[in-house]
Amino acid sequence: MAAVSSNGTYSFTKPNRDSITLLAGLGVEGDVHAGVTVKHRSRVAQDPTQPNLRQVHLIHEELFAEVGADGFEVTPGDLGENITTRGIDLLGLPVGTLLRIGDDAVLEVTGLRNPCLQIDNFQDGLLKKVVGRDDSGNVVRKAGIMTIVKSGGAVRPGDTITAELPSGPHRPLERV
Repeated sequence: MAAVSSNGTYSFTKPNRDSITLLAGLGVEGDVHAGVTVKHRSRVAQDPTQPNLRQVHLIHEELFAEVGADGFEVTPGDLGENITTRGIDLLGLPVGTLLRIGDDAVLEVTGLRNPCLQIDNFQDGLLKKVVGRDDSGNVVRKAGIMTIVKSGGAVRPGDTITAELPSGPHRPLERV
């Protein structure tokens, strides 16, 4: 794991931390998006009673190099993620994958982050680099995955992440 980030107030980016504490059923302790029900403003506006399937946001560090090749400078926490990973194909995981982090924490993958216009407010033109279409016209979202906390614990940069795939058939990630 490359970095961990959290922010207690609504802002697009999240400062890096030495560690974050994951709370079962809630998310990141002290983070504005923690809770049993939705906390992302657009979701709250739709229906504030929806379950929070977006408790912890993960992005793969490899995305930063990819967009960097096009002139964008993105570092851990810049896109609002809580955990920046390295060496794991987050976007290729199926729904229900368990991510074991460090000694105690377990996250369950719920789906893809749906990138929003705030990404262009952060750096103009970046949104087109993290969401687009494949050769068949299907929408491709690259801005990370969303998870819920199954088992809490402290996580730190350098902790290992192990993916435990669910029993098949596997469901591909969709936006949540």
